[in-house]
Amino acid sequence: MTFALHGIAVSKGIAIGKAVLISRAALEVSHYLVEAGKEEDEAQKLLDAFEQVRQELEQLRQGLPKDAPQEMAAFLDVHGMILADPALAEKPIKLIRTQRLNAAWALTTELNDLLEQFADIEDAYLKERANDIRQVAERVIKALNAQKKDSLNDDDFLPASDIGVESIIVAHDIAPHDMLRFKDHAFTGFVTDLGGKTSHTAIVARSMEIPAVVGVRHASEMIRHGDWLILDGEHGVVVVAPDEQLLAEYRKLQAQALKEARKLRQLKHSKTETTDRVEIELFANIELPEDAIQAVKLGAVGVGLFRSEFLFMDRKQALPDEEQQYQEYRRVVDLMHGLPVNIRTIDVGADKALGGGSDVSQTGASPLGLRAIRWSLTEPEIFLTQLRAILRASAHGQARIMIPMLAHAKEIDETFRLIEKAKQQLHQRGKAFNPNIQVGAMIEIPAAALMLPLFINRFDFLSIGTNDLIQYTLAIDRADHAVAHLYDPLHPAILNLLSSIIDQAKRADVPVAICGEMAGDPALTKLLLAFGLTDFSMHFSQLLLVKREILKANVGLLKTRAPRVLRAYEPEEQAKALEYLLS
Repeated sequence: MTFALHGIAVSKGIAIGKAVLISRAALEVSHYLVEAGKEEDEAQKLLDAFEQVRQELEQLRQGLPKDAPQEMAAFLDVHGMILADPALAEKPIKLIRTQRLNAAWALTTELNDLLEQFADIEDAYLKERANDIRQVAERVIKALNAQKKDSLNDDDFLPASDIGVESIIVAHDIAPHDMLRFKDHAFTGFVTDLGGKTSHTAIVARSMEIPAVVGVRHASEMIRHGDWLILDGEHGVVVVAPDEQLLAEYRKLQAQALKEARKLRQLKHSKTETTDRVEIELFANIELPEDAIQAVKLGAVGVGLFRSEFLFMDRKQALPDEEQQYQEYRRVVDLMHGLPVNIRTIDVGADKALGGGSDVSQTGASPLGLRAIRWSLTEPEIFLTQLRAILRASAHGQARIMIPMLAHAKEIDETFRLIEKAKQQLHQRGKAFNPNIQVGAMIEIPAAALMLPLFINRFDFLSIGTNDLIQYTLAIDRADHAVAHLYDPLHPAILNLLSSIIDQAKRADVPVAICGEMAGDPALTKLLLAFGLTDFSMHFSQLLLVKREILKANVGLLKTRAPRVLRAYEPEEQAKALEYLLS
């Protein structure tokens, strides 16, 4: 029987093949008490399992093929850091010694506690990091149980009679290091029960250009090994057991998409300008330093947003020090070969357990709580450490500081005071930095948009974070599924805010970009051009798609049609205005 499942599209394209069902990682472990007097033996079993997994990861790291995506090494390093954190084993060992829980039971108890903490995290990107901890713990459990079925082993693949048939992996979740095996088998896509757009596995899929749909709840339970599947990475749909007519239609779409992709790659070398000669600059949003390599290859003229949070994630014992941060920021600067790099200062909230011994007050999971610059200003030593690291990186290229979630003049004053203090500290230590480093502000709170002249007067550049601007303007918690359908980038209030911000910044000759999801949506490119936007920042996988829209656009014509869109408040009226603008 043919049926469809829906999830989150994280890597575009169409894949057709038979399902390869990877067994769900075994977290259902045996629960028993170890014999009295055998506690230390059980604790040693756990430590031995940790060491075995450490060696496995190191072997994978050393055996990375030359053509493996750069992200793979970084992900293995992240999993290695999680594994090396003594705190991950401390509580399970304590449970073994004090309550005599067996090793696997003790580890899953700690894992469940950690996953509950991550469930309360508001930020989608950091929320996804729970998967990294879970994947590491599962690997340790597999070592304890001597089970190998949760990795991509030859036993998991299609039988010999199906050799030559393309396959689609279906799993509860897939660790990034397991995805290395894609190189050795004819996999054309994957489907997972878990995951989101910012999960590591999604990032790897995009870097490998493999169609993927994640967050398809119960897919691994409803799809059987060997079922024919159609994976539509454009719309986040998985069709199970399609009939011949549907297969033929999708094969036609697949061939057409491959042809379009080849044509798209030819745009890498063309100048990014509209038909009426308006030059547009395309920047990349990156999460990892290695993303800069692909960004440059695809024609990005800089990094519009480097999310520095990845350096701080999943740490329970010590935050990265100044030297560690400096080395990572410098890597990005070096990889961009003199192009600008906007490093956003850490955007976390009080609900995000960073550890490192800092006593951060808890304000719950509310997006209105202590997060981003608000958090940084309550932790000035941590903030100064990051500022010094960014400043030092600026000695090697165009590193720039970008401050998230500003809304008050006093926040701006305190931020600049700390930047000056960081400069003085480096000067006293004889460390090189760019004394005239550019500082930019993210406009993502309605208050900032409504008092934009203050930001224009104080900052070197502006970047509009549309994801949060939409959330706060419409009073919608993006993480709340009950109201997610109301999250609308085309809401008249949002469009008027964007138009006003761009117009004011342009009139004052202050560079302004959009670095939220709207910038990477090709369907919205002409609309943003109509508002006067000339700087777009997006995930590098979207660069050429947006560039194609730019090359077909006439900004002069679009600007004449923009007022009609901005005056439209009724849905039907707005739909007609948008259709007219895009025609």
